Amino acid sequence: MSISVLILTFNEEQNLGTCLNSLKWCDDIVVYDSFSTDRTVEIARSAGARVAQRKFDNYGAQREAARSEVSYKHPWVLALDADEVPDQKLIDEMLAIAAMPASPVNAFRMRRKDYFMGEWIKHSTLYPSWFVRFYKPACIRYEPRAVHEYPKVEGVVGELAGHLEHHSFNKGLADWLRKHVWYAELEAMENLRHLLSGKIDWKGLLAVHDPVRNRRTMKAISYYLPFRPTLRFFYMYFFKLGLLDGLP
Repeated sequence: MSISVLILTFNEEQNLGTCLNSLKWCDDIVVYDSFSTDRTVEIARSAGARVAQRKFDNYGAQREAARSEVSYKHPWVLALDADEVPDQKLIDEMLAIAAMPASPVNAFRMRRKDYFMGEWIKHSTLYPSWFVRFYKPACIRYEPRAVHEYPKVEGVVGELAGHLEHHSFNKGLADWLRKHVWYAELEAMENLRHLLSGKIDWKGLLAVHDPVRNRRTMKAISYYLPFRPTLRFFYMYFFKLGLLDGLP
């Protein structure tokens, strides 16, 4: 038994080839594209990937559509962005899990290493942040969130020791800035929606075995803090030791 891979794309001709080259072990790759205007679809098809397209509205809806509307060859799916590649340890772990005749775990969290100037930025990226990216599609649902979407999982969630290697600066610093200004706008709308709801999952503070839930609670509380951007800088640069990341 093997694994299917899902890659969400929009104008990723600079990144997609490297991502696909890291997936030679996979015989079912689906590129879920948002009607790219560059060579993304051409590169995907030339590498033997299946291509499906959907007009982008928001990240939560896009991932949910990819999860529910695509027919995958294998029971397990690894969801990637085009600027991510799995390291060998992660690949070996996933293949071992997929080879099991049955597993009580329906999804797995994994960590990501972010790179800039050829260096892993360990501290300033709030490492380790956990993401559910390896799952049985029938056992998860993505919430309708504009950005930083999280799936709700039916059943047990496990953790993997390997990493995704994230190269988000491959298109240049200007492209990275434009993308993150857009992320900030989407996140601001989500923050406002959350503030207006007045809901905080206080029990999430004690959810030490669920890092995603714990982080979301901490984030929700931070919305109410004054001088939040300044506090965030000092938290990341001094408390999380971002200064140790050096010049990058």
